[in-house]
Amino acid sequence: MTEYADAPDWTGPLTASGNLRRRERVSRAIEFGAIAAAIIAVAMLALVVAGVVSHGASNLSFSFVTTNESAIAGGGIGNALIGTGVVVAAGALLAIPIGVLTALYVTEVAGPASRSGRALKLGLDLMQGLPTVIVGLFIYGLIVLSQGKQTGWAASVALAIVMLPLTARASQEVLQLVPASLREAADALGVARWRAVVGVILPAAAGGIATGSILAVARAAGETAPVLICNSIYTANTTQLNIFTHGIPTIPMYIYLSTDSIDPNAIKLAWAAAFVLLICILAANIGARVLLARNRARILGG
Repeated sequence: MTEYADAPDWTGPLTASGNLRRRERVSRAIEFGAIAAAIIAVAMLALVVAGVVSHGASNLSFSFVTTNESAIAGGGIGNALIGTGVVVAAGALLAIPIGVLTALYVTEVAGPASRSGRALKLGLDLMQGLPTVIVGLFIYGLIVLSQGKQTGWAASVALAIVMLPLTARASQEVLQLVPASLREAADALGVARWRAVVGVILPAAAGGIATGSILAVARAAGETAPVLICNSIYTANTTQLNIFTHGIPTIPMYIYLSTDSIDPNAIKLAWAAAFVLLICILAANIGARVLLARNRARILGG
C-alpha cells in the first residue's frame, strides 16, 4: 500500500488552529463582558438601595408610618400606605384571575405551539414592555374622562394592566413545569378535562402562580405614572377607602409631591417614604423568589 509523506497523522495530539484560537478569544471577551454587565447591574442596585437607606432610615419613625399627612411637610404616610394597599389590591383582584385563566388557556386548551397560543404569548410580551405612562394615558381617556374625575378605581385598572402580563407569563411557565404524567393519569382515569385542571394541575402549580402574582403586585406597587395620571387629586390628610368616588392617597404620589416641594423637610420625608416602599417591594420580591424556588423543586422532584 502506497503511503504519502505529507498525509496528516490522525493519531497525533490535536493542536488549536488559528480559527479556533480566534473563537476562544471572542468567547472569553463575551464572557468577560457578560460578567462585567452583571457586576455593574448589581452595583447600581446596591447604590440605589444604599442611597435610599442612608437618606430615609434616619427620618423614619413609628409615628411617620402610622399617622396621616398634615399641613406642608408634616405628619406621616399612614393613609398613603393604606391607600396604596387598597388600590393595588383592587388591581390584583382584576389582573390575577384573568392572568391565570389566560395561562390555562394557552397551556391546557390551545397549546403553546398553536396559533392562538403564540398570538397570546406575543401580546403578553408586548404588554409587558409597554411603558406605564401609556397605560395611564389610555385609562385616563377610557375611565377618567368618561367619569369626569380621577378615582382610585381608574388607578387600579391601570395597575391591573401592568400586572396582567406578568401574572399570565409567570403562571404559564409554572403550568408547563407540571409533569405530563399527572395529566396522563387524569385522562387514563376518565376524569373530565376541567376537573383535572381544577383538581390536579392547579393545585400542583398553586405555589408558583402565587409567586408570580406576588412579583406582579410588587412591580405595580411602585408604579408612579399610572397613579399620577389617574389618581392625583385627593384629600391628603384623610384616610379614604372608597376607590370608586374619589382619589386615594398613595405612597408614590406622596413621594412625587414631596420631592416637588421647596421645603427641605418635605424632601426628608420623601426619602423616608421611599425607604418604606423599598422595604415592602424588596420583601415581596425576596419572598416570592424563595417561594418560587421551593415550588419548582417540589414540582420537579415530585
